[in-house]
Amino acid sequence: MSEVKMQPKRVAIIGAGPAGLTAAYSLLKKDKEMEITVLEADPRYVGGISRTVEYKGFRFDIGGHRFFSKSKEVEDFWTEILPDDMLDRPRSSRIFYRGKFFSYPLKAFEALFKLGVLESALCMLSYGKARAMPVSNPKNFEDWVSNKFGKRLFSIFFKTYTEKVWGMSCKEISADWAAQRIKGLSLASAVKNALLPKKKPKNRGDVIKTLIDTFRYPRLGPGMMWEVCAEKVKEMGGSIVMGTRVTGCSYDNNSKVWTVKAVDAKGNQSEIQADHVISSAPMRELGLSLEPKLSDSAIKAAESLKYRDFVTVALIIKDREQFSDNWIYIHDPNVKVGRVQNFKSWSPELVPDPDLCCYGLEYFCFKGDGLWSSPDSELIDLAKKETEKIGLAKATDVVDGCVVRQPKAYPIYDDEYADHVATLRNELESRFPTLHLVGRNGMHKYNNQDHAMMTAMLVAENILANEQLYNVWQVNEDADYHEEGNAGDQSSVSGLRSVPTRVEYSSN
Repeated sequence: MSEVKMQPKRVAIIGAGPAGLTAAYSLLKKDKEMEITVLEADPRYVGGISRTVEYKGFRFDIGGHRFFSKSKEVEDFWTEILPDDMLDRPRSSRIFYRGKFFSYPLKAFEALFKLGVLESALCMLSYGKARAMPVSNPKNFEDWVSNKFGKRLFSIFFKTYTEKVWGMSCKEISADWAAQRIKGLSLASAVKNALLPKKKPKNRGDVIKTLIDTFRYPRLGPGMMWEVCAEKVKEMGGSIVMGTRVTGCSYDNNSKVWTVKAVDAKGNQSEIQADHVISSAPMRELGLSLEPKLSDSAIKAAESLKYRDFVTVALIIKDREQFSDNWIYIHDPNVKVGRVQNFKSWSPELVPDPDLCCYGLEYFCFKGDGLWSSPDSELIDLAKKETEKIGLAKATDVVDGCVVRQPKAYPIYDDEYADHVATLRNELESRFPTLHLVGRNGMHKYNNQDHAMMTAMLVAENILANEQLYNVWQVNEDADYHEEGNAGDQSSVSGLRSVPTRVEYSSN
């Protein structure tokens, strides 16, 4: 009796960012018979927010991406994709506050000198008060950070920048975001890092990512990683369809088959059928595009999810060697810019002319507001004036510039976001078992690309096994995977190969 050949799984992947492409590559690497189709709305670039934009031979990031992960699997993935094109770069960043530049991470004596003896003493008294009388069970960003650093240091080094990024009061931002982005960092750890000789950690899991000294970086920017990854996916038989926006996903409960509807830039509509859908699209958009429709409560939850957008103004400038950092956080409320990058410090190959440099000024905004809607010429003029005001270059040294707008760059962690995500997630999991959410916007988790990649790796393992081996929502902000045991104990393991037992799927 001859064997019945199983039909290869058909997988539709929404989005060709780090999560989508990692999923496609991971699936095809294990099973080249799979039919993989990646649908990407951008007509030119893969990589999502990790893409590298090119302008007249200059290349620049959308956000800046340090390639460092506590996950060996993620680091191995990067090496496998770009074995000969990863640079080792020194980490260098500063904070601009009250007309002065402060090294970040903190250099204790420099900070003491620049803040002044009185201000430094007040900061330490504030820190002591916070340690003695912390806010119990802090719910918002301000209380969480003030518990860690004291109210005065919070006001100096966190409040202004954070409110620029999010466009809302620190009291309206969930403490979840602080816990995720500042994990492991405290005033004590920062001072210890500044004063004591650095010891090599016993393992990657002991590293505080906020305090790393070096990182890897593709020589032509992060987009190079995802451009090469996309080519490898196609070489293995996968399809990547550019300039195509997904408009709806319909699930047939009888056949267990998805129909994914899409439209290209010319308005041509198309459909593909799939056994599984992997989505890195914004959770809000996905939830509203599903058929059969979600319940009223789930639709309301989807509609309630919010996002923050931003604009990058790239300035090409005569290089006076005034700025050697990767980036500078701008805490000064007198300028609108939130962060300034020097792309030449990331990789000299991003700048084709050695006599020039390229700065990226990031303006955080909401789509449709004054900044977002300003003409490119006005944004470039604003960036030139603010670059000079901060002291990074003279406006007359700027020779050219361009503007890139990035919608839905950051999922917003407001007071109610966690409830909305839980409501939406629970319904998706109960009604659509072959729909898999991955990545930053796909899971409404403010994470780095290594975290997004790990969620995709785990989803790929689930699809290949045809069962839920891993609860992707247990991937934390360091791309570690937390295994939930039957007895309620937790152990943190990094990556796939370290997981010794299967994990029962749970929506908890």
